[in-house]
Amino acid sequence: MGSVGVTLPWELRISTVAREGISRVEPSERGSHANPAAGNPEDMALAAACQAGDLHAYERLYRLQGGRMKNFARNLLGTKSDAEDAVQETFLKVQRSIASFRGHASFVTWTFRILVNTCHDLRRSRMRRKEIVPEEREERAMPAEPRAPGGHPSLKLALERAIAQLTQHQRDVFLLYEVEGFRHAEIAEMLEISETASKNTLFQAKKNLRQVLEAPRSSHAGGA
Repeated sequence: MGSVGVTLPWELRISTVAREGISRVEPSERGSHANPAAGNPEDMALAAACQAGDLHAYERLYRLQGGRMKNFARNLLGTKSDAEDAVQETFLKVQRSIASFRGHASFVTWTFRILVNTCHDLRRSRMRRKEIVPEEREERAMPAEPRAPGGHPSLKLALERAIAQLTQHQRDVFLLYEVEGFRHAEIAEMLEISETASKNTLFQAKKNLRQVLEAPRSSHAGGA
């Protein structure tokens, strides 16, 4: 499997990953992307406006979450064009199924659940048609540079490759929690799993990432 090509619009703050494990990554813009909880008046008002057929409400939803949705989709699908297709399809599905929204979860959580499923459907479709190959990536991951004694590949590149080795479920949870900043309760709603399952999956994802990221360090230490 090729590199996921993670789009990271924030500064990575896990400079001692191999030594201390995977710490939660904090997006520098988290404050502007706060997740409205179920029952949040602004969130519910936006949902009600969309249900009433107000196109301006859909435009507001896109302004608030479009960039975040594209970032997540690109992390899963690998290219900007596929991400844009997924987000466009998601908004069409939101419009078609808005009447089914009951407010049990936040409107944003409900929208991201549709996005996650849309990304999976698009990826399966591309794979069936053999359209997902490393050569087709819009931005290929740069090959690892030869390491000088004591040197290591960049953390970002190493993390991209490690994330690519996670299972689809682990990758979903890791990206939603660590990159997009959703809480486990919200992820549970999106992926239709329990909150405990979300926590356990994240734990396993971090464990797997730690093992992959520690391997080059161990190999280098062994050859020293």
